[in-house]
Amino acid sequence: MKSLNNDKKQRLEKMDEFFDSRLDIYDEHQKTAIAGAQEFYAATAALLPRHKGSRVLDLGCGTGLELEEYFALNPTASVTCIDLAEGMLKRLMEKFQGRDIEIMVGSYFDMTYGENSYDAAVSVESLHHYTKEQKTGLYKKIYSSLKDGGCFVLTDYTAPNIIFERFRFKKLARLKRAQGIAQDELMHFDTPLTIKHEIAALLGGGFKNITVAGRWKNTTILKAVK
Repeated sequence: MKSLNNDKKQRLEKMDEFFDSRLDIYDEHQKTAIAGAQEFYAATAALLPRHKGSRVLDLGCGTGLELEEYFALNPTASVTCIDLAEGMLKRLMEKFQGRDIEIMVGSYFDMTYGENSYDAAVSVESLHHYTKEQKTGLYKKIYSSLKDGGCFVLTDYTAPNIIFERFRFKKLARLKRAQGIAQDELMHFDTPLTIKHEIAALLGGGFKNITVAGRWKNTTILKAVK
């Protein structure tokens, strides 16, 4: 009974509404409240291509914190930014006036990215809300969108072990039942995968060359090459 009462108090929010309602504090929170953020945003950018006119796909870009670092390294890059939250994308465009940026509002699961179109794809602290099966399908699309030799740099919250991973998915399902939310509805709640399962999803997406490029407490950088 106690856990059920707690579930009712912990109200789930829709993903876009969660982020747009916190727009004014988002950048500071991401940089200061997540262990290693000052390092992993820069480390992520350093793994992206630096040749002139590099084409990069940024999934769940938010306000573009990784792009602050990346454009400092490659100011000529062309970046396609995808996010559910319109407010986040508006703030991103305000920050990067004059840069070659295309924005796409919506779910990266629902969009098509073309074939052999990008030199790299990147996602930072965005994909830890989905199952391994959901990610495998998405990674297949990302793989197809990359040019030969292109890479996907995934910087994200990872579960410390399988027990924690399973606990978070079970809790999300319980919260949805308690609040009358359909199980397939996208809500903001962290359900990170273990590194092992994240790599398995990337392998299922077609990637073969996958390396752990950095770790900061709960955040891991994986680099997957086509």
